[in-house]
Amino acid sequence: METSKENVLVAGANGTTGKLIVSYLDQSQYYNPVAMVRKQEQQKQFKIQGIDTVLGDLEKDLSKAVKGIDKVIFAAGSGGNTGPEKTIDVDQEGAKRLIDASKGVEVKKFIMLSSINADNPESSESLRHYLEAKRKADNYLKNSGLNYTIVRPGTLKNEEGTRKIEAALDVEHGEVTRDDVAYTLVHVLNDDVAQNAVFEMVEGEQRIEDAIKEF
Repeated sequence: METSKENVLVAGANGTTGKLIVSYLDQSQYYNPVAMVRKQEQQKQFKIQGIDTVLGDLEKDLSKAVKGIDKVIFAAGSGGNTGPEKTIDVDQEGAKRLIDASKGVEVKKFIMLSSINADNPESSESLRHYLEAKRKADNYLKNSGLNYTIVRPGTLKNEEGTRKIEAALDVEHGEVTRDDVAYTLVHVLNDDVAQNAVFEMVEGEQRIEDAIKEF
């Protein structure tokens, strides 16, 4: 790991959004990405690019995964095809486990990728267990004592980002690209931006850099 840049652990680095986050961190002059993956075979794709990796399972002890880490982005998820039990294990309890491990090494900032309507799980019967898990993880982070930013995007889509969003405490439901979400998550790592803040985001008309300064 580098010492001249802040080492940022990306939980969920092997996911679609996670890979974008790692890529943006790798392009940054301020951050060194550390891709956290569950299996050894998942490390190869990052090592080829010269990116640091660490093995870490959100359902197990994570104390080794956070060694030497300055900041954390939690972008992991159990996936849309798993049941409520797995969602609780990963999205809720896995997040809590990583928060606790981060406290142990005094991480400077913890960025949580959450979901729009996480404060209102009743808004969707089909997503209720998922939103409930996200809400509990978010609340655990708020009460952890860590510096944090909680980002709650609308429905994710796989198009090229526009770098323009609408961000507010409560926005009308909408879509946003994974690309713009990843870009936003990297930018709120800054100590001077969205400190101990929560916001929802969908595509909009305001530049990301300007939108996040309002929190």
